[in-house]
Amino acid sequence: MLTTLLSVSAFLLMLGLLVVVHEIGHFVCAIWMGIKVEEFGIGYPPRALVMFERGGVKYTLNWLPLGGFVRFANSGEEKDSLYGAGGSLAAATPWRKILVMVAGPLMNLFLAMIILSVIFMVQGVPTPAGGQDISNVYANTPAAAAGFQKGDELIRLGDRQITESALIPATAQASQGRTLDAVVVRGGKEIVLKVTPGPWTAPNGTRYDLGFGFSYSQRVVHMSVNPAVAAWRGVSDSIALTGQMLKSLSSLPASIMGIFSPSTSATSQPIGPVGIARATGEVIQQPGGFLAFWNLTAILSLNLFLLNLLPIPALDGSHIIFSIVEWVRGGKKVPPEKEALVHALGFAALMALMLLITVNDVINAIQGTPVLGN
Repeated sequence: MLTTLLSVSAFLLMLGLLVVVHEIGHFVCAIWMGIKVEEFGIGYPPRALVMFERGGVKYTLNWLPLGGFVRFANSGEEKDSLYGAGGSLAAATPWRKILVMVAGPLMNLFLAMIILSVIFMVQGVPTPAGGQDISNVYANTPAAAAGFQKGDELIRLGDRQITESALIPATAQASQGRTLDAVVVRGGKEIVLKVTPGPWTAPNGTRYDLGFGFSYSQRVVHMSVNPAVAAWRGVSDSIALTGQMLKSLSSLPASIMGIFSPSTSATSQPIGPVGIARATGEVIQQPGGFLAFWNLTAILSLNLFLLNLLPIPALDGSHIIFSIVEWVRGGKKVPPEKEALVHALGFAALMALMLLITVNDVINAIQGTPVLGN
């Protein structure tokens, strides 16, 4: 019970930070653009109290601890101008609306850069070193038969020094099924194992004709650096991670369809709030859980940055597209009722997808399947 309470509390803290920072971007940019804001809320309605009022803006606390919102002044073209819940900035010029829409996701990008920079200042910059860490050895595989163990560091296969992850499958293929000497470091001592690459099937159903049957990752050490280098790595790593996420978007439809496939690993499926809450609980229970929590926060912040800029109805990217269309048409707007319909349909589709993902998250939780893998 205590672990569950801690996980939920950490998740709400993370979610609140990510959403409030996002809304601060919209809020500050709107004020700068001269767009009237009626309310900046922490949490979602119903309202608990008005903390204070300044410059015509009410700063409120609300009962649902799920982030925050910005309520823009009613333009006369919409009944509710609660941004993020169907509202828009109909009264503003297109370029002003675009800047306000972009400002929210950009704040998530900046937050990730700041978090990673601080982590690198505290922990040091991860630098490849040594061989490959064996994170799991699967049963009934060549690796299990050879005596590999979780936690081993693989440094040599045959006559190859294993300095890169790609050398492991390449060595398996080049062996043509011949037995290899594998040198691992276990408990500070080098041990030689005899392993014969052969067929095995991964937990996600993928079959390998020549392989070993363990999962692995590059061993890294954390090198202390000065704050300037740490800040630069925070910025560059954020950009690199965003690029990787952008490339992985092409596999998103397959990941969603993987929910319906019993052979698909849970770690390759999309997750929703329940899955993120469970992932938060998993990372805070790991060694170095405090920094792992903030690293996860940075990754999710980059996800919000990218996803909000996609032209998905009801998200920032969709509002940006409508503003660009208005700008190209010389200020002629898409009829508000048509734009509202697009956002409403998109929002309904998102909620349906989120419901599907949440049901899958709950099933995985009941089955005890780890979100981040073993």
